[in-house]
Amino acid sequence: MSGHEHHGMKPLEGMSAYCRRGHQPGHQRDDRFGRLFPKLSPAYTPIHTLEAIGRKGGPMDGKSKNDRTDTVPVGMVFFGQFVDHDITLDASTTFDSVVDDPGEIANVRTPTLDLDCVYGVGPEAQPYLYEQAGAFAGAKLLTGSDNPGQAGERDHDLLRSPNGRAMIGDPRNDENRIISQLQMAIIRFHNHVCDTLHAEDGFEGEELYEHAREETTWHYQWAVVNDFLAAMCGRPVVERILGCGRAHYCGDTPFIPIEFSVAAYRFGHSMIPMKIQVQKGKSPLELFGAILGGGFDALGTPDGVVDWHELLFTPANRQVERAQKLDLLLAGDLLDLPFITNAENSLATRNLLRGNAFLLPGGEKVAEAIGCDPKWTAKVKKRIAKLSDAVDGALSEHGVPLWLWILAEAEVIGREESDGSTKEGEALGPVGATIVAETIIGLLENDDHSYLGSNRNWSPRPEWDTLGKLVTVAQP
Repeated sequence: MSGHEHHGMKPLEGMSAYCRRGHQPGHQRDDRFGRLFPKLSPAYTPIHTLEAIGRKGGPMDGKSKNDRTDTVPVGMVFFGQFVDHDITLDASTTFDSVVDDPGEIANVRTPTLDLDCVYGVGPEAQPYLYEQAGAFAGAKLLTGSDNPGQAGERDHDLLRSPNGRAMIGDPRNDENRIISQLQMAIIRFHNHVCDTLHAEDGFEGEELYEHAREETTWHYQWAVVNDFLAAMCGRPVVERILGCGRAHYCGDTPFIPIEFSVAAYRFGHSMIPMKIQVQKGKSPLELFGAILGGGFDALGTPDGVVDWHELLFTPANRQVERAQKLDLLLAGDLLDLPFITNAENSLATRNLLRGNAFLLPGGEKVAEAIGCDPKWTAKVKKRIAKLSDAVDGALSEHGVPLWLWILAEAEVIGREESDGSTKEGEALGPVGATIVAETIIGLLENDDHSYLGSNRNWSPRPEWDTLGKLVTVAQP
């Protein structure tokens, strides 16, 4: 398996390399990666040290880690994965690649939060994803319930081909059951918006599609900023960036910084529990077990249907399954991935090797560049020193890998709260929060089609104004 394969998916399998309206002659290139801190020198850690840090049984092995957050529902972590699939895919580099200029790497996905992972290239180019008759022709997206011959629990599943492959804009959104169920929830929401706009304004066909896509996309973007970023980066951080501007994600063309894609946005790996309860009153299921781990295949049992009231804060007001604490530990199963048999199978080691390959700057240098409080930096260095001691003190000599720094500061500092305090282990600390929030807000502000790029005064409908409402409003 090469470094650009994704959880068993072959490179670009079922995916269009050009999936956005911007790929036209004369269009400014916004399909590349870049750097937030181009003047900072790269850190380098010998491969054997990275392997020692990330191996099963090593200092990052949380074994049966079960230390949950107080405030972050586990569904938010998978929503972060969904957002990642919406904005980025490096389909060209491998673990053997050394990337000096990330601007030479193509981003197969659009670097905007436009839900192209749901809509594909639209009803004209991919009509098989859409209804073909009646008022909703070319507007509503198809699901398994529209395919009488589909196997399994088709009423709760994505539209699938005869061989079981999901017919969706991005095949990665079928790599596990939770992400495929989230894709299903977004499709249902879009179709619900179609019903609403058709009833209110009489829209049909292409006109309905355009209005419904904008409504769906803007409500999704609102949830990304006001739910996801607020939870993972801290509401004060989000409000400062929106009110005072971005300090590091500069320019007016959307791009994906490698400090974001290769390091900061991989924070969610520490927050994944190995067992998740997806239905009320049922036993938790193994993430890599037969039910939740069965990606790229039809939903075969009703036990795999995700009730989003269990995984996100919703009007149902249930006791919600929480994410794991964000720290330097990963669940043991993630350091021995069962679906990787012929390559590095520790997710931690894979992340660390990518940091080396992309010549990322060290965490302490980035902390200095963004003006972190020296007292905070000292706490992080102390935690990193403890990790380094576990691998014979070989880490700090070459600079601290950015991903490790971001996990360490989340553990010992954590998310900034509205009262000025910080909450250890709940979410990202200052470096991680700055990179993630500035990148995502920058992508939105630099997109003329987004609500932040075209209408900052827009506000969502109250019935759709949170992520929990959005994914449950059309849930059966």
